[in-house]
Amino acid sequence: MNKNQRKISAIVVDDDKVIVRLLSERLHFCGVNVIGVGYNGQDAVELYQRLRPEIVFLDIMMPRYDGFYALQNIRLINNRAKILMVTAVLRNDVLERLSGIPSVEIVDKTFDFDDLLKGINKLLESPIDNMAFNGIENSIISAVLKQSNTN
Repeated sequence: MNKNQRKISAIVVDDDKVIVRLLSERLHFCGVNVIGVGYNGQDAVELYQRLRPEIVFLDIMMPRYDGFYALQNIRLINNRAKILMVTAVLRNDVLERLSGIPSVEIVDKTFDFDDLLKGINKLLESPIDNMAFNGIENSIISAVLKQSNTN
């Protein structure tokens, strides 16, 4: 990343602490600054309200307050919030509920590195607030290419 580029800020919310840790590590490697983590939908809303990240990485199925709760309430705070739903449940009813919502992408929880990057890049290419992410997508792709060339 050159000195004119800045890291994208993000929060990661999932009820599985291992997933939170692994996803946070992968995002850090990609040049994403994870500024907060949570373990349910209520955490997601509170973190979003307090930290205002550029991207929210959000599990759908969580006990008590799920990802749909978080999505709905985050959108009340900022109807243009960029959210990447990370889920192990890609049922038709889940996909239908999420389809057509602007600035929301879905990644299967069994994601590989490429799937994660595709989801991030789709959010970054979204017309809403695109200028806030100027040049960042290239640094993410570059970081991954450098890492894969060293392995």
